[in-house]
Amino acid sequence: MQSPDAVTALAALAHESRLAAFRLLVQAGPEGLAASRIAESLDIANSSLSFHLKELAHAGLVTARQDGRFVIYAARFDTMNALLGFLTENCCGGAPCTPANSC
Repeated sequence: MQSPDAVTALAALAHESRLAAFRLLVQAGPEGLAASRIAESLDIANSSLSFHLKELAHAGLVTARQDGRFVIYAARFDTMNALLGFLTENCCGGAPCTPANSC
């Protein structure tokens, strides 16, 4: 992951509702959840949720697919893992991170 992509992903996650939605989708796994289920679980209005999911999709953190009359959103684990890798790339000066070295 390049720095501009990391900034975009972090900016998308820097909102309480988007972070909650993303975490819910991570918990749901690759199957994802219908938008209506996300809205219900997080107690977010559909119109607001639509905006937040669009931001997460723009950042490459979620995908959307049509399933009948439902739109199913799922976390993009490849992007999440790339972001985590980017953030920890030079952790502890190349030494393995353990609680003993406080990284």
